[in-house]
Amino acid sequence: MKNTIIWIGALVVGAVLGVLGIAWLNDVMDFVATVYTRLFQLLAVPTIVLAVTTTFATFGSKGSGRILGRTLIYTLLTTFAAAIVGALLYVVIAPSNLPYIGEAPSSPLKQGELEGVSYYDHILNMIPNNIVKPFLEGNVLSLLLLAFAVGIGLSKLPDSENKAVVVKGLLGLQDLLFLLIRGLIWTLPLGIVAFSAQLAAQVSAGVVADSIGKYVLVVLGGNVIQFFVVLPLFLIARGLNPIHVLGKMMPAVMMALFTKSSAATLPVTMESAENRLGIRKDIARFVLPICTTINMNGCAAFILVTSLFVMQNGGTTLTLGTILLWLLISVISAVGNAGVPMGCFFLTLSLMSGIGAPVAILGIILPIYTIIDMVETAENVWSDSCVCAMTDHDLQ
Repeated sequence: MKNTIIWIGALVVGAVLGVLGIAWLNDVMDFVATVYTRLFQLLAVPTIVLAVTTTFATFGSKGSGRILGRTLIYTLLTTFAAAIVGALLYVVIAPSNLPYIGEAPSSPLKQGELEGVSYYDHILNMIPNNIVKPFLEGNVLSLLLLAFAVGIGLSKLPDSENKAVVVKGLLGLQDLLFLLIRGLIWTLPLGIVAFSAQLAAQVSAGVVADSIGKYVLVVLGGNVIQFFVVLPLFLIARGLNPIHVLGKMMPAVMMALFTKSSAATLPVTMESAENRLGIRKDIARFVLPICTTINMNGCAAFILVTSLFVMQNGGTTLTLGTILLWLLISVISAVGNAGVPMGCFFLTLSLMSGIGAPVAILGIILPIYTIIDMVETAENVWSDSCVCAMTDHDLQ
């Protein structure tokens, strides 16, 4: 409770500082926010690799199939639920077309960079041809493949002194990593002040555009319903108290809200699950790295709603068949998306470019995506927490 009060206080202080609109103060807050984001991203890659490797190496293949099965089932169920909620809201609220679609504002991703990108290339990029490259690029899918391979290989090796040394060394590195994470979490209120000030400054500068208010209402409304209604219903159905689970996972949810990266938040998510919620370590260190990569509730809803909005503005008639087809595409795309800031935006931009839809609309959406990305990342991490809690409950 004490930590929650401190975090809320930091949130309010940061918002006040951001609204003041003092240039040098905004620069300082931007610097602090960037430092925190980089530090958590620094810890994210080794967290993923060590968590999966040590889990397989020490837990072995015994029982891992059951854990993976539960994880995949709950991931698909919650992701489909999020996309369905988004589709229903889109039909009910029915955002109207924009009056005119001109040239897109400048975007960090150029049109030419999207040409030639396909799912064939996406799958190939998952297969590493250099053991160092995935670490340098932070390619989560490739790192997971490497971690799975090394972990399974260690679990299959006959017991020997060499195997024991390697496993103990990996476990020692993981303990050191979690010590660093706990230290970073201790200073988190300072980061929350900076993140909150950064957001308040953007909002006061006119980030939210009235011209796409209904679209924003659908996206954010879907995230809110998924967060506060759908996911708690999943927990209740498995005999878990959603208020208790959310209270224990609040540090991870808040960190996700401000970093806009479920991968960067993974160290906090694992720490909260193990030490606050009481999830078994073998479950948490197996499920959460996988969920960080494939369990993207908010991303699925964003891809679906944004794709429908862009296609509608491009003259496509949104029939039931079209909506169902893109619902499936959005879920598959979300599962393959990396948990990095703006990952869903770039993925949607690529999909829309591939079908010749008016991608200029995404340039109009871009200024408000910061807020959308914050909310959907928090939802993703909350969903990861729910999947982990339900899997742990099922296997007790």
